[in-house]
Amino acid sequence: MSEHELVTRLRNGERRALARAISLVEQGGPAARAVMAAAYPYAHAHRVGITGPPGAGKSTLVTSLAQEWRRRGAPVGIVAVDPSSPFSGGAVLGDRIRMQALGGDPGVFIRSMASRGRMGGLARATADAVSLIAAAGFPIVIIETVGAGQDEVDIAQTADTTIVVEVPGMGDDVQSIKAGMLEIADIFVVNKADRPGVDQTVRQLRTMLQLGGAPADGWSPPVLTAIATTGEGCAQIVDAVEQHWQHLANDGVQASRMRALAERELAAAVQELILERLRGPRWEELVGEIASRWRDPYAAASELLGG
Repeated sequence: MSEHELVTRLRNGERRALARAISLVEQGGPAARAVMAAAYPYAHAHRVGITGPPGAGKSTLVTSLAQEWRRRGAPVGIVAVDPSSPFSGGAVLGDRIRMQALGGDPGVFIRSMASRGRMGGLARATADAVSLIAAAGFPIVIIETVGAGQDEVDIAQTADTTIVVEVPGMGDDVQSIKAGMLEIADIFVVNKADRPGVDQTVRQLRTMLQLGGAPADGWSPPVLTAIATTGEGCAQIVDAVEQHWQHLANDGVQASRMRALAERELAAAVQELILERLRGPRWEELVGEIASRWRDPYAAASELLGG
C-alpha cells in the first residue's frame, strides 16, 4: 500500500498499519519520510516522558499510570526504549514483558524500540514513533527511556511533561544533581514508597529544588510518592501531569517548547538527509584514508561538503 493509504489506515484505528508505519520510520529512507509527511499534521498529543535510574520501577509505574488514564477514559500509547541486544541490535523487550497487564486493553498501544547504543536514553526514531501514535488518535503518549542514568536528558526535549523517578535507598543521595535530572524534571516521583528512607528522599529533593531558585517557566515541580506495584499515588501523579499540561497551555510555555522541539527535529532531519546523500563510493574511500591516518576527518568532511 502507499504511504498515504498506510497513514489513512492507522488514523482509522488499524493497529497493524500503525506498527508497520513505526517500522518504516525506524528503517529510515524515502518511505519513512513520506509516512511522516502524511501523518505529521495529525500528530497532536500530550507526550509524557518518564526517566530515572535503573531499578527505579519505571516500567511498573508506566503500567500503573496507563491504567489510571484508562480508568479516566483516555486511550494511551506507550513507547518503551529498551537496551539493544549485543547480538541482534534489537530491543531486549524487558519493558514489554513488565507491561503484560496492559496487553488485552484495546485502548493501549505499546511499542518497544531498541536504543542501538544511542546516548541520551532515546532511540533515533523515538520522536517519529510518538508522532505516528499521536496521529493514530492517542491523546496521551508515554515515553519511557532506557534507564541508563546520567545521559538521559534527551527526553526533556521530546516530552511535554517529564517525570523523573527516584527511589529511596539507592546509596547516592545526590543522584538527581549528578544526572542533571533536577533541571529536566517537571514532576518528581519517589517510587517504592513502602521502603525505608522515603521521607528523607522527598525532603532532599524538595531542598534541592528550593536551592535551585525560582523556575524560569513559573512551574514548581511537585515531589510525589508512589507504590507502582499497587497503583498507590498514581492518581495524584496523573492529576499533576494534567495540571502541568494546563500550565503549559495557559502560560504560553507550550509554544516555545514546540519551537525548540521543531528546531531539534529539523536539525536531526538535516543531518540524516546529508549523511544519506553523501554516502557512496567516495565516502568509502575517505573512510579508508581516515583509517590509515592519511587524511583527517575534518578535511574529509570538508571535501564531501564541497568546501
